[in-house]
Amino acid sequence: MGFVKTFIVSFFRLAAGLAFLCAALTGCLLASTAMGQDNLLDVARSLFRPIPKRAADLDGNPATLEKLELGKMLYFEPRLSQAHNISCNTCHQIGRAGGDGRSTSIGHNWQRGGRNAPTVFNAVFNIAQFWDGRAADLTEQAGGPISNPTEMGTTPGHAVEELKGIPGYVEAFGKAFPDEVDPLRYDNIARAIAVFEATLITPNAPFDRYLEGNENALTTEQKEGLRLFTDKGCSSCHNGINLGGSMYAPFGVVEKPGWDFLPPDDKGRVEVTRKVDDDYVFKIPTLRNVALTAPYFHSGHAWALEQAVAVMGTTQLGTQLSPEEVDKITAFLQALTGDQPKVTYPTLPPSVATTPRPAP
Repeated sequence: MGFVKTFIVSFFRLAAGLAFLCAALTGCLLASTAMGQDNLLDVARSLFRPIPKRAADLDGNPATLEKLELGKMLYFEPRLSQAHNISCNTCHQIGRAGGDGRSTSIGHNWQRGGRNAPTVFNAVFNIAQFWDGRAADLTEQAGGPISNPTEMGTTPGHAVEELKGIPGYVEAFGKAFPDEVDPLRYDNIARAIAVFEATLITPNAPFDRYLEGNENALTTEQKEGLRLFTDKGCSSCHNGINLGGSMYAPFGVVEKPGWDFLPPDDKGRVEVTRKVDDDYVFKIPTLRNVALTAPYFHSGHAWALEQAVAVMGTTQLGTQLSPEEVDKITAFLQALTGDQPKVTYPTLPPSVATTPRPAP
């Protein structure tokens, strides 16, 4: 009888212990889940930064009202092109999130560009410019398309000659660069455009408000997409203020995509560095406003954001994302659309009888 009593007491003690252990484990799991939800914001803040309300001045190229107004005029100025029909805004349209909605742009004499036009919005935050990073900053980038024979098709000398033949620009350059003896120079064309481009930022996206502490700025689905974005490894390349634009990577880290996505004759950054390791390496694009900037990739081959997400999963991460995961990540990417710049179309100075004429 004593043995039975001892056994019963021991049994209930063991049962009570097991119940306590189960309760403790359940509590730990619930706490862990809650902590995971709370820590999502901390994880996000460790990887990303919100777009500021105002872009900083460019190094060595401080902004003034006169330079900014000149840069805006030049950005919309088609007379900087050989045929007077293409401006910066032709391929980087302010009303289309800084892109042009084409796989590749159409330039001088209806030539097709080799790559998709990247958005100019928030480009000031990129490590370099163009898909291959051949321009170190916005100033160097701004001067490139004007003299590119496939794009605007003129020469630096002719661009200067054109603007010097327009009295309004002679006056505007004098005001924008008042301390220079000869202010209307090609490098100053680029510097003025760069100052304007630096203002084309898109703050106040739902994700920015989330990073600033408003946890209700993202929907439940967008938070789940953010969690997948970080857990799956997307953020290892798409991070920082621009969720991209800060490093280079091969297109096809794990598995090369088809040649339609990765044209074999465009080897990317190797053309700049001449290093074999840079074959098919490109600058990681920003994901800011990505829901507005289809088509995607340097080839402009993907027209649906969901398709681009799925391709990135297989090629860069070696992961076959489920349709549900693709939808959630896409929902998160839609939270990266910020306030679009409000730009008043400028009145351009008129040509005069002696202004150089457009090429036929």
